[in-house]
Amino acid sequence: MIFLYILLLIVGMGFLIKGADFFVDGSSKIAKTLKISPLIIGLTLVSIGTSLPELSVSVNSSIQQLNDLSLGNVVGSNIFNVFVVIGSSALFTPMLVSKTMFKYDIPILIFIYIVLFLFAFAITPNVINLAESIILLLMFILYICFLILRSKKFADEKVEEVIDDKPRKWYINVIFIVIGLVGIIGGGELVVESASKIATSLGMSELLVGLTVVAVGTSLPELVTSIVAAKKHENDIAVGNAIGSCIFNILLILGLSSTISNGGAKVEKSHIIDMSFMLLSVILVFLFAIKNRKIGRIAGIILIILYIVYLVYIILRNFYPEVFVFSLLNLS
Repeated sequence: MIFLYILLLIVGMGFLIKGADFFVDGSSKIAKTLKISPLIIGLTLVSIGTSLPELSVSVNSSIQQLNDLSLGNVVGSNIFNVFVVIGSSALFTPMLVSKTMFKYDIPILIFIYIVLFLFAFAITPNVINLAESIILLLMFILYICFLILRSKKFADEKVEEVIDDKPRKWYINVIFIVIGLVGIIGGGELVVESASKIATSLGMSELLVGLTVVAVGTSLPELVTSIVAAKKHENDIAVGNAIGSCIFNILLILGLSSTISNGGAKVEKSHIIDMSFMLLSVILVFLFAIKNRKIGRIAGIILIILYIVYLVYIILRNFYPEVFVFSLLNLS
């Protein structure tokens, strides 16, 4: 029976990834037809679009009260986005971090992680309540407004640059968007249902499944997008997609899923290690880029190795929790 659930999980992820692809394609075509700035399209549609699988899984998990799976998906995806997505991209070509990304977005992400730490472990320990969930959503709106204001600096772009090379009828683009949404919603339900069944069958916790299988599966759009961008030497897209998705995952996805469950995102004390790795990942990117705003191949290898170490750790933690640091620090 478990093989059926694994098959459904793969099918669900396929629907998620292809659905997100259709949604982004249709949305971007409409945006270009309306002559919206390519910068705004890239900073919003691409990052949000590649985060749609995480959104679908987390919202479905919250509706089904699988809070560990929802939180694990967000945290695991963010860890994967930086350690693996940026790390793998750097293997193809050194990643140049733009001045604006280094000045604004990476520090903003670090700030968001610190806020999340305060919510989860200090202000309201072991839970992200309704008020905090709404604050995250308000921060998301402020960030979008900030992106739009920043884009006005590039308002001198030529109209020709936003004209679509392959225009389609508007209703075709709407069909793409609808098909994409159906794939995302249906795929999300399949992933959540099959992942929870696999966890039960193998004795794995919902958190472990969320941090590993589901997180990696829903992060495939970011991985593919960034690697392709890196091979084309589109560094801003490669790094910006990963960092932007991390910001959206916390502010929009975690904020929305927690709000749906009425502020029911429970945070186990052991999550402090997972969130510490999440914070470490973006701090390392900042430190790697601080000298000449470049993430080289050696840095990429270091990021990937650290992810493997983390992966081994959480798998062992799931099956042998008593031998790990939590019992020593009275965290379990």
